Parts: sequence; C-alpha cells; structure tokens
Amino acid sequence: MEKWDSNEGTSAFHMPEWMIQFADQKQEFNKRPTKIGRRSLSRSISQSSTDSYSSAASYTDSSDDETSPRDKQQKNSKGSSDFCVKNIKQAEFGRREIEIAEQEMPALMALRKRAQGEKPLAGAKIVGCTHITAQTAVLMETLGALGAQCRWAACNIYSTLNEVAAALAESGFPVFAWKGESEDDFWWCIDRCVNVEGWQPNMILDDGGDLTHWIYKKYPNMFKKIKGIVEESVTGVHRLYQLSKAGKLCVPAMNVNDSVTKQKFDNLYCCRESILDGLKRTTDMMFGGKQVVVCGYGEVGKGCCAALKAMGSIVYVTEIDPICALQACMDGFRLVKLNEVIRQVDIVITCTGNKNVVTREHLDRMKNSCIVCNMGHSNTEIDVASLRTPELTWERVRSQVDHVIWPDGKRIVLLAEGRLLNLSCSTVPTFVLSITATTQALALIELYNAPEGRYKQDVYLLPKKMDEYVASLHLPTFDAHLTELTDEQAKYLGLNKNGPFKPNYYRY
Repeated sequence: MEKWDSNEGTSAFHMPEWMIQFADQKQEFNKRPTKIGRRSLSRSISQSSTDSYSSAASYTDSSDDETSPRDKQQKNSKGSSDFCVKNIKQAEFGRREIEIAEQEMPALMALRKRAQGEKPLAGAKIVGCTHITAQTAVLMETLGALGAQCRWAACNIYSTLNEVAAALAESGFPVFAWKGESEDDFWWCIDRCVNVEGWQPNMILDDGGDLTHWIYKKYPNMFKKIKGIVEESVTGVHRLYQLSKAGKLCVPAMNVNDSVTKQKFDNLYCCRESILDGLKRTTDMMFGGKQVVVCGYGEVGKGCCAALKAMGSIVYVTEIDPICALQACMDGFRLVKLNEVIRQVDIVITCTGNKNVVTREHLDRMKNSCIVCNMGHSNTEIDVASLRTPELTWERVRSQVDHVIWPDGKRIVLLAEGRLLNLSCSTVPTFVLSITATTQALALIELYNAPEGRYKQDVYLLPKKMDEYVASLHLPTFDAHLTELTDEQAKYLGLNKNGPFKPNYYRY
C-alpha cells in the first residue's frame, strides 16, 4: 500500500493505493443504510436549541438559560471538564442526532472503515472552528478514528446544536460552543481551544478565518509547528489570499471553498433547499407571488433563486460580474440595481460575501414588513450596525427574528441579525454536508502528510483527483454506475483511465 507521505517532492497529488481500490468497491455502499433512527426534532430555534426536544417550533426558555456555560462546573462521565457546552446532560439527545447524520454521510463512514487501520492522521493535532452540528460531529469523530486529536469551537454564535456539542464533550472531545454566544463568548471559546498548556496544534480547520486570525494575532509563534490550514468559506479564503499577497502567510493553506465538490454541491444544492427551510421556520410565509431580490448570482445565489422561482416567487437579481449577470438573465431572472426595486420587494436576500450590500439607505426605503436576511458567510453584508440607533425600536419576535421599527410605524423583519440564515435558523441537508466534510478530511490528510517542498507558503486548490474521489464515494448511494473509458478512448482523449477526467481550467 502506498503511504500518505509520498517520497516524491513534487506538486502532484499521489492517491494512496487504498483510495484507488476502494473507489471500485461499491457493493457495500450501493444502498442507503436500512437502520432507521427516530427523527429527532430537537433542533429548536429557541435561544437554547435544546430546551424543548419535542418541537422545532418551541420558543420556551428554561431558567437554566440565564446561567452562562462559562459559569458552570460540568464534567462528563469520565470525569473530564475540558469543555464548555450548554448542558452536558443533553449528550444522549445529541448522540441520536449524530447517529441519524451518519446514515446520510456515506463517504466519511467509508473513510473510517478503509483508512482507520492506516491512521493517516496519527499525530495530528487539529484545532477547528466550524458550525457545530451533527454533521460536523461525524467529521470530528472520523478525524479521531483516523488518528487525530481535536479541539473545537463554533464559527457562528447561532448555529451550534447544544445537544450535539454535549454529545461530543461526553465522548471526550474538548468542545467550546453553545447556541447564543455573545461576541466575547465567541472569542473566549476560540482562545480556550488554542491556548492550552501542553497541547500545540499542528493543523487548522477553519470556516470564516476567525480562528486563523486569532492565532496570528495572539499566538503567532504557534505557526512554527503548524503544517497547514484548511479553509472552507469565501470570507476565510479571501483573508488567506490577502495574507499570501502581503507575504504574511507562513504555512500552506488549502482553499476548499473553491473545490468543485464544495462550490457545485454545498454552495448550490445545499442553499437551494435550505433557503426555503430557513424562511419558513422563522416567518411561516408563503412564497407564491412574493417579490424577492437576491443580491449575488454565484453558486449560493443560483441555488436560492432556483428554489424561490420554483415556489412561484417573482425573483430579481443584482450582480457586479457581467458573466454571472448574463447567466441570471439566461435563467430567466430580471437583472436590476437594488435601488430600482427596494421599495417594492417583499424579501431581500444577500449572497455575495461582501460588505454593506444592503445599506441604511436601502433599509430606510424598504416597504413595511419586508424580510431581510443573509445567505453569505459573513455577517457584514447587511449594515445591521446602522440600525442600532435611538430612533429605531428593536422588538424580539422569536429567537433570531427581530422587528426593527421606524418612528412612523414601518417595520422590517430581520433574520439572525444578518448572520447566515440557514445554519442560524434551520438546518442544512446532511448528504450535501457529507460531500463538504469528506473534502475537508482529505484536504487535512493531504496537507498533514505532504512531503516537505510539495506545498509552499501559499494558497492551493484541492487536487482534482481528490475532488473526483469525493464524488465517486457518494455515487453508490444513488445506485449510480460510472461508464469506464476503453483504452482506445482514453488514448484518444489523452487521459488516464482512472482520471483526472477534466483539466484544471474546466468550468463545471
């Protein structure tokens, strides 16, 4: 079997033998798992997502919510207190959610079965900052099965599933996260992951770049032992490229966000389903006939527009890129400037990753009861800070739903205070996250085991062979059968029969 740490110091990616062999062994995964778990409805959208397990629409808070997790003394059943979650007693509920997620994440389960004997992450100490959900838990436990030690914080103050964080803490993972963190809590949790006596991370898995930023700011010497960074968001990748351009990136970084398996599946298909879920859970609205403006027609915007159009909404699009703009026009959407439609639309959705896309001027001109939300990673797209002024009244309707009321009585409905709608207010499809999580896992393995010299202090895309491998691991779920090239066909196209099948410049 080939080792992960190939001795060839080239920039090419060399797939280990077990990956090649496993891609052909489809019979074990050609059907969905038959084990059926009770569909837990514990993903409440109350301030604590787990105080009521019976209904996802419950807004009842218990008195326990008044106590900050930072002020509690908690231990798991093994006596460890190296974690900070809402309530360790919720671990059993979280374990059920993780078990359900495992059924929809075939590739990660496959990695556990095939690679845990080889332990490709033995010795890896991974510090992570992502959304802490059941799907992330499956990823973390997979990394642990492959030999890694992990410490984790949340990249979003609203997206943590408290019961899942409790289950991870009960299993021995140092997790520092709970739903409804303050900004101070957010940075405190990240610091608790990083600043640990006797534990030095050598890999970073980040979503948004906040963890990487914190280490650069507070503990720059740690980068002497860090072998690489894996980043999966537009915002975080942008930060990495800025560091690289300024000559301040001191370790290799893998841009997972722009890998095909992330862009075309997580960004597009995930958002196509979850945008409706988030809006329904928070507003109970009907989409037919509503006028919607979607700011940005990248993969996230495309998914949102497709879903809303299918539900009968009238959809407008704003864009700065003429290529994406032309795509929107060819897909049947009206391309406008935000100022042209801001008075008439019922919903405004930002999907750009930029800042101040919706300004105070836009907010002032919106019609009464206009819904405003963000599907981009960063919370800077809507100028929420401009709404925190004495003349405007904030009225909490339910968790992550606020009415902002003007002096004349006009109000807008602001969701998740401008943060990521789907992960703050609802859930996302597990199967799509399986694709993203597998991509992250393989990127960590590749960077951790790469021989010295393969990757320099720069930002890299995932090798295409890895992208194809991630996709192939998910095909058996659909009982899908790939066509194989003949020797003659492969020679005619100038390809290896086992891939990669497209050049790096190919646009999927």
